[in-house]
Formats: sequence, C-alpha cells, structure tokens
Amino acid sequence: MIRSLLLLLLLFPTGCEKAVADRSPAQLAARVNGAEISIREVRNAAPGSLAQALEKVIDRELLVQKALAAKLDRDPQVMQAVEHARRQLLAQAYLERAASAAAGSTRDEVRAFYAENPALFAERRIYRLRELVVSAPVEMIDVLRAEAAKARDLEAVAAWLRSRNAKYSVDALTQPAEQLPLSFLPQLARMKPGEIAVFATPLGASVIQLVHYEEAPLSEQQAAALIEQFLAGRKRLETAAAEVKRLREVATIEYVGEFKRSN
Repeated sequence: MIRSLLLLLLLFPTGCEKAVADRSPAQLAARVNGAEISIREVRNAAPGSLAQALEKVIDRELLVQKALAAKLDRDPQVMQAVEHARRQLLAQAYLERAASAAAGSTRDEVRAFYAENPALFAERRIYRLRELVVSAPVEMIDVLRAEAAKARDLEAVAAWLRSRNAKYSVDALTQPAEQLPLSFLPQLARMKPGEIAVFATPLGASVIQLVHYEEAPLSEQQAAALIEQFLAGRKRLETAAAEVKRLREVATIEYVGEFKRSN
C-alpha cells in the first residue's frame, strides 16, 4: 500500500521547487520545507475549493520529500514505473495535439446525427425499467432469450435463472435514453409497458422489463451542444487511430525473440 502511494506521488510531480529569489510572493500558495507550491499548481491539483486543494498538495509534497529522502526515486521498480508513465503521458499528449485540429463539427454533421438518432432526440423518452444483470456464457444467451419470451414477468425469469444456478442481480432504474446503451434503444422504442427484452452484454446479458416511459423529446437546437461534444470525442478517437496506423506504416518495426513473426 505504501509503495503504491509513493508510486502515485512520483508519477505525478508536485511542481514544487526550492525558493527562487525572483519569484513574486503573489504567485505562491505555500512553502513546504523550502519547496514552493505555486497558486497555478493548486488550481490544477483537484476540483473543489482552493483551500482544500492546497492542503492536498501540501500532504503530497511532504510524502514526496520523505520518499526522495529515502531514495525511493532510485528504486528500480519505481524508476521503471515512472519511465512507463512518462512515455504514456508523452504518447497521449501527442495524440491529443494531433486530434485537436479535427475536433470541430459542422452544422450539417450535427443535423445529420440528430436525424439519424431519433430515439436520442426527436423521439427521446425517459424509461422506468426493471433489470436482471446476468453473468452468463455466450451460448446461454439464446436460451435465456427464448425463456424470457415465454415469461409473464421478470420474477419468472429470475426463478428460471435460480434453477440453473446462474448469477444475477436485480435493479430498478429510471433513465433518459442517452444514459442507456445505444444498442438497447431501437428495441426499447418498440416495447410496450410490461414487455421483456434480453440484450447481450460483455459479461453476459441484461434482461429488461419496461415498466413505464414518458416522452421527452429534444429539439435540434436543444441537442446541438450534446451532439457537438459527442462528435468531437468520436473524431478524436478516429484521428488518433488513423495517426497510429499511419505511424506504423512508415515505421520500421522488428519483432524479436519469442515475438518474432513468420512471413
């Protein structure tokens, strides 16, 4: 636990440094054993009030000073972890810079996305659902789907799962369409209250019974900011993937040892 904490402290430097003669006191928030904490660092440290953020930075600086005094920065495992984090941050910074230019969305793109996703916008609903979150192998999903189609209610499906010693949990939720998986929406939009549907998930299945829904449409103007945010994120991911692909195509990559690949 202590090693993990120290590792985190070393991976994210505090920015504190020994007092500099020409630094204006107006730029400082505190000094910790002579090491300076700038106001800018406090503002970037964590959400919440500046006073709370400052105390967290002071705590971290005290621990870092002790870690350095104990020469933990020379520990081979710590050095390896710091180097790994440095390279991860550099790679991420490059991708973010490469993707930032492509992040904007045109009005036509926003309009097209609005039209292509009526369940999220023009026909948006707020759903009240009951759900069984089931841990199950892929081959069980079709059998579960057939059983759910015959069931009168969710309790019958739960009883069937118990008879097969399947692991599941029960949940009740009220959520707008945008907070549900996109793959669920087309079928949910066709369902009537009381009906049950089974959706495959990475860990098994989600058995959902629609209890109630209410119409809550969003106009294109109301949805524009949300759509722009989504499209910008998608473009960043697409640009990042394209840039990695381009770099691989022009690089010389040689696999060696057990990773050597045959032609």
